[in-house]
Amino acid sequence: MKVRDLCSPKVVTAEPGASLREAALAMRNQHVGALIVVEKKDGVARPVGILTDRDIVVAVVAVPGARPEGIRVGDAMSTDLATAREDDGLFEAVQRMSERAVRRLPVVGTDGGLKGIVSLDDVLRVLAAELGQLAEALRWGRMREREKRAKL
Repeated sequence: MKVRDLCSPKVVTAEPGASLREAALAMRNQHVGALIVVEKKDGVARPVGILTDRDIVVAVVAVPGARPEGIRVGDAMSTDLATAREDDGLFEAVQRMSERAVRRLPVVGTDGGLKGIVSLDDVLRVLAAELGQLAEALRWGRMREREKRAKL
């Protein structure tokens, strides 16, 4: 399965110059724990960072005297961004998440533009469905064997 098949194409984004309060409001209104920070060039939004609810806590709540009005998204975002390419396989994405210890990967196209986001929840949903299908196959296999073999 390719990342493009399981990622969410709807991504909450912000630009580096946006206020932290605007970003937090967008996260609240869209019910997400992170947004992708993008810079637009030639009509293509390219991811340059990620801002999580934890980043906001560390940048504002944990700093005595810090005021969210004076902090921009670009000041608080994480810039060491791990991404997935839309043609990566599921297991490549899982490996990247594991190596980088992240829960979300922005998905980029061949032009470097943002195409979606894949989260740990997305991966777990797919893996759970696959495991369910394996369990069902095993159950049917046992039933067929019982039907074919007479009791001794």
